[in-house]
Amino acid sequence: MATPQLHMQTLFRLDAEGRIACTREPVSMRGPVFWLARGRVDCAWAVRRDTPTHIALELANLARAEPAGTEFRAPPVHERRYRSLVEGEVVSGPAFDFPASVTEQAGVVFVDDVDRLLTHFPDWREEEVAGRMPIAAVEQDGSAVSVCCCARSSAQAAEAGLETASEFRGRGLAARVTSAWALAVRASARTPLYSTSWDNKESLAVARKLGLDLYASAWSINDGVSREPPRAAAPY
Repeated sequence: MATPQLHMQTLFRLDAEGRIACTREPVSMRGPVFWLARGRVDCAWAVRRDTPTHIALELANLARAEPAGTEFRAPPVHERRYRSLVEGEVVSGPAFDFPASVTEQAGVVFVDDVDRLLTHFPDWREEEVAGRMPIAAVEQDGSAVSVCCCARSSAQAAEAGLETASEFRGRGLAARVTSAWALAVRASARTPLYSTSWDNKESLAVARKLGLDLYASAWSINDGVSREPPRAAAPY
């Protein structure tokens, strides 16, 4: 079962004090300065470890007072105070859980060779392939045209990273590879997760088509130094 805490622990490596050390991906990034997820019954939050102690403590105290609930599109109660403490870009979006039954998809293959990805996704690197598996794909002429992989992962869960080549969009391929990826993640005894930003209409459409369950909303402040990877499903 997906929870804000599971989501956080899948996205980030936390240090002994519970602060964000880096992101959980083959080539780790610094992560956001502050990250908060509000779920139906509880919340989870973390502050990056290079944040001054007095600011980190105040952010944590405010986050501790955030109410849970289902008003996922609403900003956090303490949004203005967070933004007065930390400068940076604010990013927010929904987090989804997969239904108990996920439909198996025909015509989807699993890729472990970077050469099958490079034609339409030239930013892939050989050294990241192992850390992104399982990599579900629909191929044309031996090259992947739609891919769902692990944007970030832990021993308990994996976050979907989804890419479809522009000329192949609108054909339902994204939903097919995402379904296959979710089944493969479950077969590895982990929980598949899917998140995006509120303004990513295409990604939200995939979530609706798959009947995903909205269980939380994430909100973060990024300082402009920490870039998120291109395969992240959402920029937080």
